[in-house]
Amino acid sequence: MKSSLGKVPIPDFNRTQLHIMQILWDADDALKPSELEARFEWPIENATLRSVLALLLGRGDIDRVKRGKAYHYFSRRPKSAAVSEMLSGLARLFGSGSRVGLLSQLMQEDSLTDEEIRQLRELAGQSQTTKTTPRKS
Repeated sequence: MKSSLGKVPIPDFNRTQLHIMQILWDADDALKPSELEARFEWPIENATLRSVLALLLGRGDIDRVKRGKAYHYFSRRPKSAAVSEMLSGLARLFGSGSRVGLLSQLMQEDSLTDEEIRQLRELAGQSQTTKTTPRKS
């Protein structure tokens, strides 16, 4: 289920759900629950894992395929879509609806090192080049 701020949906992922999604996004193939559990950064009970998988499955965030006797789970929601939705929601909450406003807020809260500023300038330059370079047909 999603909460909404105006017209901007925000995925409702708690810490465990988001960690499962991250594991699935990073995986090369669908994973069995035991494989998910082995990749967890903290201990998780099998029953808790299966309960969270059922919730994510019911919401349509993940899907599963049966291979042999076991179900293997994979993400249906692309990572880029989830990140974009989360950033839009955060921008609406903390940046007056603007991603630039959100970045400004982050920069005010936490001073950046010279290296981080250099990296941001480099990324901004790459982004500008990508947007202005015509695509080849």
